[in-house]
Amino acid sequence: MTARKPEPLKLDLEYLRQVLVELLEIPSPSGRTDHIQQYVGERLSALGISSTLTRRGALSACLPGPRSTGADRAVVVHTDTIGGLVKRLKENGRLEINPIGTHSARFVEGAHVRIFTDDLDRVVTGQILPLKASGHRYNEAVDLQGVGWELVEVRVDEPVQDEAGLRALGIDAGDFVALLPNPSITSSGYVKSRHLDDKAGVAAVLTAFKAMVDAGVTPAVTAHLLVTVTEEIGHGASHGLDPDVAEIVSVDAAVVAPGQQSRENAATLAMGDGVGPFDYHLTRNLASIAKEHGVDLVRDVFDYYRSDAASAVEAGAHARVALLGFGVDATHGHERTHLDGLHQLTQLLCLYLQSPLVFPEWDAEPEGDLADFPSLAVQPAHTDGPREGPIGLG
Repeated sequence: MTARKPEPLKLDLEYLRQVLVELLEIPSPSGRTDHIQQYVGERLSALGISSTLTRRGALSACLPGPRSTGADRAVVVHTDTIGGLVKRLKENGRLEINPIGTHSARFVEGAHVRIFTDDLDRVVTGQILPLKASGHRYNEAVDLQGVGWELVEVRVDEPVQDEAGLRALGIDAGDFVALLPNPSITSSGYVKSRHLDDKAGVAAVLTAFKAMVDAGVTPAVTAHLLVTVTEEIGHGASHGLDPDVAEIVSVDAAVVAPGQQSRENAATLAMGDGVGPFDYHLTRNLASIAKEHGVDLVRDVFDYYRSDAASAVEAGAHARVALLGFGVDATHGHERTHLDGLHQLTQLLCLYLQSPLVFPEWDAEPEGDLADFPSLAVQPAHTDGPREGPIGLG
């Protein structure tokens, strides 16, 4: 591989589509992700990229770069999704469930599901229904029933009428309930499916890494890939990051909704979320890369949102963090994105991987003298640097 000036790379868009659909079809609610991690590892292996797995299931891989800077970067995505967990076997032969991850029971009503028993050869199918599901029985009460997990139940596709029948199927409390994704890609390029968060992000990252390998391009610095499995329950990137990582870019769903700037057909740079603002310098650097190369990128701030970046920082990661996203309408519900937005995101990732760190020399070490901090280049303070008293006073 040979290093070169950052430039747009040829993307294998058919690969992106195929990987996306295959990822979506693999059930992976948080806590049951071994299958999908195996798939990602096999995809990386096919690219000639080896990977390792942590005890808790996070997958780590890297594209090696020159070691002269002494610092690396990491791209983080997650394969786990929202879902459900059997809470109780009901006397009527149906199942009470608790949510895995944060999502509304409003969007699981009518969902087809797979129930995974401890017998690996037995998967029971079913459907989530409101307690009052028949208009012919309840009339207007169907519309008056509220929204909540205590107001839905799983109807299993087996002739069972009681708790004993459910146990005979091998179902018990703690079994995982996976929502079927029902993916489709329209002729106009829209991708409709549950669990685009974050499987579309995983597909984009794998496609970006493939583009780097196919083009024979060496990343500017060693680029780690961390694929986490517990992001939806709040602690995805809390472990597994290489200690040499100075920059972390999390890739996740961006919120397309009233009051937001994110679009389905563009990449998104999150400037802040429910945890707080992202790194000033890294976010501006990503925006500059996109502008220089004509990537369609919008900036946004999310209110009720956290990502792998938050769990990494909370766990003590000593690195700059940022979030790139693909616009998703109806997040954690009936999700939809567009191939154009995924293409823009993938190309921006390729350009980022070819670009140097924000502060290559400064970030080579975990700390340095205040006088040497190069912030003045992008966040101006007094041009002569710090002095006694408030900055800017003689």
